[in-house]
Amino acid sequence: MTTHTSRTSTEIASQPGCWERAADLAPGSQGALPRPGERVAVVGCGTSWFMAKAYAALRERAGQGETDAFPASEMPAGRRYDRIVALTRSGTTTEVLGLLKEQRGHTPTVALTAAPQTPVVDVADELIALPFADEESVVQTRFATSALALLRASLGQDLSRAAADAHTALEAPVEELAALEQVTFVGTGWTVGLADEAALKMREAAQRWTESYPAMEYRHGPLAIGEPGRAVWVFGPAPEGLAADVERTGARLVTSDLDPMAHLVLAQRVAVAAAERQGLDPDRPRHLTRSVILDPS
Repeated sequence: MTTHTSRTSTEIASQPGCWERAADLAPGSQGALPRPGERVAVVGCGTSWFMAKAYAALRERAGQGETDAFPASEMPAGRRYDRIVALTRSGTTTEVLGLLKEQRGHTPTVALTAAPQTPVVDVADELIALPFADEESVVQTRFATSALALLRASLGQDLSRAAADAHTALEAPVEELAALEQVTFVGTGWTVGLADEAALKMREAAQRWTESYPAMEYRHGPLAIGEPGRAVWVFGPAPEGLAADVERTGARLVTSDLDPMAHLVLAQRVAVAAAERQGLDPDRPRHLTRSVILDPS
């Protein structure tokens, strides 16, 4: 079992301060970000796509305008938008750069990145840099949540409670949760993206089988895998009746009154703890690299 503090754990622990800094950037970023009423597409890859899903749902809920989220590789051809927002930690991901290059001169684009001195600066019309949230880890944590913190703040949300709740999540015990055989993550609205991201963290860091769904979809099939030693982890309020349904399977229901983004911090810590229980190094996940750069040939 790993005894040293992983780099991933250190970056996870830095998130409350990163969120506060990101929220402070929001007022000065309004000129680059979507205006109320604009039709917007938000794109990213992997973790960034899941944060895009969360922001898209939040923006629509706030009445700011129609907002879609896509993996950068699956942006529908020919669909018209007033603005495209791209999330890219490294500023080098092939699919994001290709999409921004294609849109140059057609649709205004803005990229949120931790690495402004990278190729993304040449293909995005506007750039919002969060270098304080950059990471050494392959497994992405604080950049993604900091980007979402900035976007939440841009919609008028106060991030002070989320940051305070994140400190609570950093102190919570994780051993019992890390020992679970399997976790299914679920959410509603904007937290569906957080559920997807939590499941990805568990797969990346701990190589664990895990799933994610909109919470109301859990009873449409996934309920069948519930049993003792497994859990259903809910981001945000659990839909009516879900707790009783999970209880009947013998699985554990994991809920929290924390801000859902802070609850994601706890899930990140559980993924790291699960990796370490198995003798894995969360800083070096199998088969993965920090950025996906495809060979153009």
